[in-house]
Amino acid sequence: MKAIVPESIPELQLMPGIVAVLIVAGLIVAKTGRRKWLYAWTAFFGIVALTGLADFWYWGYDYGHDLDPTAAIKIPGFSYQPPVLGSKQLLNFTAHSWPALGGWAIVASFVTVAAVCAIELQRGRNTKGLRKVA
Repeated sequence: MKAIVPESIPELQLMPGIVAVLIVAGLIVAKTGRRKWLYAWTAFFGIVALTGLADFWYWGYDYGHDLDPTAAIKIPGFSYQPPVLGSKQLLNFTAHSWPALGGWAIVASFVTVAAVCAIELQRGRNTKGLRKVA
């Protein structure tokens, strides 16, 4: 593979800001209690998550197919592309890619907000705000 230089990966610098925007926007939506904002924020959250996964896949594709010409081991016709999620056999080793604690926290957050959206859809569309809990 080509050399991995963290400074050349803009996503590493952008990710803290993106997560901060999601958090602040989520808190604003929770404070206002508006269903439309909840649905919009949930869609935004989902789009950001899918874009992140697609970007991660593309990053792995680029690094696995744009091989270093000075690599010590070269196998004609073989490219190394680790899985985005799951496990994959690559020659004589298996690559694993699973979320760590932060990734599972994001999954749990999205599942929770999707459940809230489903509950709010079932409650009806006649009221303007979310049900306030004492």
